[in-house]
Amino acid sequence: MKPREDGKAGPVTDYLMGDHRRLEKLLQSAVAHADQVDQGAYSQFRAGLLRHIGMEEKILLPAVQRLRSEEPLLIASKLRLDHGALATLLMPTPTAAIVARIRWILKEHNIFEEGPGGLYEICDEPAGSEAAQLLAKLQAAPEVTVLPHSDSPAVMNAVQRALERAGYDFREDEM
Repeated sequence: MKPREDGKAGPVTDYLMGDHRRLEKLLQSAVAHADQVDQGAYSQFRAGLLRHIGMEEKILLPAVQRLRSEEPLLIASKLRLDHGALATLLMPTPTAAIVARIRWILKEHNIFEEGPGGLYEICDEPAGSEAAQLLAKLQAAPEVTVLPHSDSPAVMNAVQRALERAGYDFREDEM
């Protein structure tokens, strides 16, 4: 991530990277015991990640396109495919394999957002009130309604398709 002239990250980057760290801690807490998933922590992680994806899809990516005079961001399609894969992985009951895939995708995905020239840096480029307005919209994003887990064949097929579309391996025997 390229710091601003004053050496600090901008407000959008600070806010969203802080949310990434919060989500990482929740997921770590959810799987702290190898033999079980802490459903309370995982539920908070799940709702938080879905809200975070919503902020990026509904607020951030449209703002970036507007800031770029409607020129599409090259990494936007990759980010959207990853968001789809992550959202579908949150549908079934969490297992060690599902959590491992979520972590693996997030590790790569967060680089596209936080890294040099990434999504967050682009959103911090506008000066003054425009960046402040974007940050305010992100902070005001509503919580997301989360449905119960489903392990139905239809859900597992959706997981498989979303992972494959996003370019990730799917091995049903591990799910």
